[in-house]
Amino acid sequence: MKMQISKIELKTLYEISNILSSSLELSSTLRGVLRVISEYLNINKASVSLKIEDKIIMVAAYGISKEEMKRGVFKIGEGVIGKVVKNGIPIIIPDISNEPIFLNKTGSRILNNKVAVSFISVPIRFKSETLGALSVDIEAKEKITSFEDDLQLLKIVAALIAQTVKQKIEFEKEKHALEQERDYLKLQLKNTYTIKNMIAISNSMQEVFEAIHRVAPTKASVILLGESGTGKELAAKAIHFMSNRAEKPFIKFNCASIPEGLLESELFGHEKGAFTGATYTRKGRFELADGGTIFLDEIGDLPLSLQPKILRILQEREFERVGGEKTIKVDVRIIAATSRDLKKLVDMGRFREDLYYRLNVVPIVLPPLRERKEDIPLLIDHFLTRFNEENQKNISISKDAISILMQYDWQGNVRELENTIERLVIMSKKTLIYIDDLPGYIRMQTPAITNKEFSKSSLSETIISLERENIIKALKTTGGNVSKAAKIIGLTPRQVRYKMLKYNINSF
Repeated sequence: MKMQISKIELKTLYEISNILSSSLELSSTLRGVLRVISEYLNINKASVSLKIEDKIIMVAAYGISKEEMKRGVFKIGEGVIGKVVKNGIPIIIPDISNEPIFLNKTGSRILNNKVAVSFISVPIRFKSETLGALSVDIEAKEKITSFEDDLQLLKIVAALIAQTVKQKIEFEKEKHALEQERDYLKLQLKNTYTIKNMIAISNSMQEVFEAIHRVAPTKASVILLGESGTGKELAAKAIHFMSNRAEKPFIKFNCASIPEGLLESELFGHEKGAFTGATYTRKGRFELADGGTIFLDEIGDLPLSLQPKILRILQEREFERVGGEKTIKVDVRIIAATSRDLKKLVDMGRFREDLYYRLNVVPIVLPPLRERKEDIPLLIDHFLTRFNEENQKNISISKDAISILMQYDWQGNVRELENTIERLVIMSKKTLIYIDDLPGYIRMQTPAITNKEFSKSSLSETIISLERENIIKALKTTGGNVSKAAKIIGLTPRQVRYKMLKYNINSF
């Protein structure tokens, strides 16, 4: 009886382990494994059947057509495969033409006595649970007397397959749990204040939503306070489109994005000939926003020289273009935003106090993302949905990875989270994102979480464990004689001594 793994078998198992660790797309991965097995055992048919609820279904095959596979469905205990799954022990059929329990459900075998077809089916087991069966046909012109070597290899392959299948099952469970959690969060969201394109269930954001609902129908000026990336522009749009100005223009302007010399012309327009290069009369942003809303972002960067003109519009609803004498009347609602401390700027003499109080009629503070972490899973789902659609992908994020994302500080707030999810979706080659797939700066800032997912290393460790076990068996068989044990295993005595040292195997 052969008790050890040959070099060819180890090479075969290593190739199989690489295939199994390459993807979570189960069918194609298992087909690759069956192809390798068929080449090693010189067979023309092989299959993997998995227990799904109360049935055993053929999910991957080699040498069996898709139409034939559809017929490969068994009840627990039915036929050879059904009995293997039910009892969790291998079954060897030396000649299927003389075996009544071999049902040939797929119809892919021609049963006759001209060529002996043997059938081996071994359970795919993870710990004490039988997940399915790995089965092969072996054709031989002469009757085979021993299947020990083939059975040993198939058992090892089935053990490796079990890890991948279990990983896939856990992935589907986690995906289902995430979907349920998402649906629950969405249901919660329906029962709270909601703002289009603003996703949140946290108490702090509900207060923001309530404030937006209350202030939107009024004429009051609003100032939005908060760090960059917290959603101030979205809040401004929400106020505008929930007001009676919704059909009128919404004009946004960043006070920090234009050089000071051009700011006045951009905001208030200019007359032809007002300055060199002014070859025509141009309307400014306030004039374009007449009847609607103007959103002045980063108003804390507005130069002192222009602040009186903003104050005049707030008080008198009028202004003059650059180089013009005609007073222009406008009906504009001003929504301002800043990530700076305006009161501190007032104290420093860099922002007018009277303008500050005119803008500060209704202040709304948008909290940073790190202070409302309960919103992160819902935001992740929202961005995943959007970027999956845009990139025609179906990416999900594991619970462990979401836990890491929830612990990260998000200095760039929602905008940084959005950019991170977009990058993960675009760059991911897999359908499920794990902790190791997250950017290094995120993983480094957050406490380590044990990743219980199976990996390529665990498959290699399985092979190493089997090799160690077989060396021990060979040494026991030969009474500790290294030279004889090496001959049994197919290695040199020097290689055996090296592996004994490597695997911490003592002499017998």
